[in-house]
Amino acid sequence: MKLLIVEDDRLLSSALARTLGSTYDIDQAFDGEEGLFYAAQDVYDLVVLDVMLPERDGFSVLEALRAHGVNTPVLMLTAKGTTADKLHGLRTGADDYLTKPFDRDELLARIEAILRRATGRRDVSTITFKDLVLHTQTKQATLAGEPLTLKGKQYDVLEYLVSHRGSLISKERLFDKIWGFMSDTSSNVVEVYVSALRKALAPSGYDRYITTIRGAGYLFSEDDHE
Repeated sequence: MKLLIVEDDRLLSSALARTLGSTYDIDQAFDGEEGLFYAAQDVYDLVVLDVMLPERDGFSVLEALRAHGVNTPVLMLTAKGTTADKLHGLRTGADDYLTKPFDRDELLARIEAILRRATGRRDVSTITFKDLVLHTQTKQATLAGEPLTLKGKQYDVLEYLVSHRGSLISKERLFDKIWGFMSDTSSNVVEVYVSALRKALAPSGYDRYITTIRGAGYLFSEDDHE
C-alpha cells in the first residue's frame, strides 16, 4: 500500500516516513501545493495531511481533492485540538483527525482502521484470492501454502491487481501507482512486469486470472480465461 505524507516540518515528516516506511510505500510533500499535486494523481491508499502548511493549508488541499472527485482516505494532523477545527476537517471530507503531539502506536492504529474501512477488509496486512495470500507488510506471497518467488516490483503489481480485482486497470494507472507518476522509466515497463508475473503464476495456473484488454489495460478476475 502507498501513503503520502504532507507535512512541512521535515523532522516530523522524516520521523513519520521512518515509522510508516516499514509497512507502507511512502511519498512525501512539504507544502500544500506540492501535496495537492501529488494527492490529485489519485494513486495513494491514504494521505496523512497536516493542517498548517505553507502555500495552501490542509483544509484547502482536502477541499480541492474532494471537489475533483479524489476520494482517497485522509488522516489530518494538527496542533489545533479544538472541537471546531476537528469538525471542520471531518465535514470537509477527512476520515480521521489526530492532534499533535501524538503517540506512534495511536497513529498506526488509526491508519490501519481507516484502511480497513476503505478496503472492507478486517485484516489489512494480508490480501487473499483463492489459495493466493499476499502479505502486505513483508511483500511476500504464498500459493497453496508454498512461497511464490516474485522479483523486483512483481509483488507490487500483483498486489495492486488482486486488490482491484474485477476492475479494469489501465497501464498508465498501474505505472503511476507502482513506479510513480514522475518516474523517468517508460510506462512500457508495465508490460514487461505483467508478462514476468504471468510466467511466475503459470505453474499454478493462476496466470489465467490476468487478462489483457488491448488498448485499455489489465483485468484481474475470478473468471477462468483459459
